[in-house]
Amino acid sequence: MSEFLESLVKTGGLKQEPPDANESAGLLRSAIDRLQDAHNNQLKFASRFDLAYNAAHALALYALRQQGYRSDKRYLVFQCLVHTAGVNKTQVRVFGLCHERRNLAEYEGYMDVDETLLAELLEATDELLAKLTIG
Repeated sequence: MSEFLESLVKTGGLKQEPPDANESAGLLRSAIDRLQDAHNNQLKFASRFDLAYNAAHALALYALRQQGYRSDKRYLVFQCLVHTAGVNKTQVRVFGLCHERRNLAEYEGYMDVDETLLAELLEATDELLAKLTIG
């Protein structure tokens, strides 16, 4: 067990909960479908960003659940990726920035069209999927 994850349990950021095979399969299926659609250049930027972000979140939650933890804090799920999936801190920063942008769009109605960030999000999410499903 990671000391970082255990410290989050002590502070209430995470809850320990055994993995559930049906939940895990659903998270993985949802992530794969959304990520595939996010790569569709025929869709508008906002849709692609939303699909890619939610695919990344589903994968991050999948990784956390595989380790026997749960969190209702979206940002924290991404921060845990270093410990749950061996993701590097650069990728975590991409996910964190996308989380901030998603919140601006969701709660304040502001969506900054940033094709470079979307490309980075897609790449980081593709890498996360490969890491979680291949090895």
